[in-house]
Amino acid sequence: MFLVDSHCHLDQLDLSKYAGDLSKALEFAAEQGVKHFLSVSTTLKESTDLLKIANAYSNVSVSVGIHPNEPEDSSEPDIAGLIELASNKKVVAIGETGLDYFRSSGDLAWQQERFRRHIRAAISIKKPLIIHTRQAQEDTLRILKEENASSIGGVMHCFTEDWNTARAALDLGFVISFSGIVTFQNAKEIQEVAKKVPLDRLLVETDSPYLAPVPHRGQSNEPAYVRYVAEYIAQLRGISVVELAEQTTKTFFEVFKISLPL
Repeated sequence: MFLVDSHCHLDQLDLSKYAGDLSKALEFAAEQGVKHFLSVSTTLKESTDLLKIANAYSNVSVSVGIHPNEPEDSSEPDIAGLIELASNKKVVAIGETGLDYFRSSGDLAWQQERFRRHIRAAISIKKPLIIHTRQAQEDTLRILKEENASSIGGVMHCFTEDWNTARAALDLGFVISFSGIVTFQNAKEIQEVAKKVPLDRLLVETDSPYLAPVPHRGQSNEPAYVRYVAEYIAQLRGISVVELAEQTTKTFFEVFKISLPL
């Protein structure tokens, strides 16, 4: 079985049980069938640091971007700066970017403008977007439409919205990615969306070290645990985890324009 963790933060993992050795965490993931990893940036400094990890592992890809909850400051990227960072061949996406009205307050025009710059950079360099949205679905979808993000597409990561939002994102050419939240007992609405999304438009992720799935809920998450997400969604849909793994992996490599390993 070949699974992809389509969204993780390898530089933030708790590696204490691996004696601080990232390679051992990735080896354990491979034993669970998880064999490729997209480590996603949340700051510009992290973008640079993640490239060092990606250069050390052939099965690690990275993104560049600034998370919407990172405060506005002097390191705010311009479009040219994002494009320059994203020109490295190990960088397969722009993000994570988007809008988060849950953890930010006040006048969020700066957050919306940051989002627009990321979209414009992605379109310019022809690399897909990784979208974070929380309690901001209307503005997120509006800005994606206004900026013609459908021309480049990407992923709605760690999806926690309703079916209408998912359908609108699908109509814009985005795929929907589910994290360990889908395994939570109270996540009924998300589970219904996971059953409805076309199988060839679906991805799985950990968002590790956050949001560990059942049976590890409340613990530090890691890429190996994406298997639990895949198994849960496969059960929801009444298919085998092997079938789900095969299709989500195919979709991942198509969306991010990476050659599928033989």
